[in-house]
Amino acid sequence: MKRHFLLISLLLSGFFIPQHTRAQTTEQNTEETTFVEFNTEHMWDAKVKIAETIILGDSKRGTRRIVPILGGTFEGNKIKGEVLSGGEDWQNVRQDGDSELYARYLLKTDDGFIIQVINQVLIHMDVGKQPYVRSVIDLEAPNDSKYDYLNHSIFIGTLQVPNLKEGEDPYVIIGVYRLL
Repeated sequence: MKRHFLLISLLLSGFFIPQHTRAQTTEQNTEETTFVEFNTEHMWDAKVKIAETIILGDSKRGTRRIVPILGGTFEGNKIKGEVLSGGEDWQNVRQDGDSELYARYLLKTDDGFIIQVINQVLIHMDVGKQPYVRSVIDLEAPNDSKYDYLNHSIFIGTLQVPNLKEGEDPYVIIGVYRLL
């Protein structure tokens, strides 16, 4: 988990920006901070069915919860399939009120390939503002598949909790985006 946060910190600080780009950006910006706008490509949206939350209780790191993943579907321009049951979302509500989610589950493409997903989410609720809900997603696809390209990019995501209709089973919607 620390590795992902270090990587994101380095990315956000401009560490991986080519020198000529960094210099141009700094020269164009009159403030001391550097802003780099990243482009993304929408990969898919997943409708992930979830079970009732299991509350483990308070711990030294905060309040620990587990949400079993029951299945679901996902679909994008180049890929679609099902979310397999058996995954879990381990959640920690920190003492400062932020929530950290660590979900690990599997996707099965419509042509039979299995892709592992590790999704680390940060949720920050700021009174009077929109909640900050963003994630870093690690994808692991078979090398010998047409989905090997997923092994060679950084992915970020969104998480939405829809208002359920009466009788509807609980689910969340996860948007997956590739950083270009």
